[in-house]
Amino acid sequence: MIQHLRLAAPLGLAATLGLAILGGPALAHHSFAMFDSSRPTKITGTVQKFDWTNPHATLWVYADPKPGAAAELWNFETTSPGNLMRFGWTKRSFQAGDKVQVEFAPLRSGERAGQLIEVTAPATGRVLNTK
Repeated sequence: MIQHLRLAAPLGLAATLGLAILGGPALAHHSFAMFDSSRPTKITGTVQKFDWTNPHATLWVYADPKPGAAAELWNFETTSPGNLMRFGWTKRSFQAGDKVQVEFAPLRSGERAGQLIEVTAPATGRVLNTK
């Protein structure tokens, strides 16, 4: 019995440390408070790239420029690839050069980025969303 107690304390400590280490990334995860979900916005543009990476896939789009202006690169954060797959997305959902319309919650800071809500490919009518 005493031998079991001698083993229990170190095993309990190891388990606690293991959970703390594994839980660290969850605690470091940011909230979506930086996005203004009360102001959904849309832009039309051309995909520069689609990063299918954890913890959040990212869609990079050059917004169609106004006459006489240069195209501006926008960054749209989504959820994780695992969640996106449940909504019908794949790592090949978007290729560089694809024309898209993006609905998003803009950053409160006004920078060219946002939380992606929905993407429509006008050429095919395909719609992918994050909810």
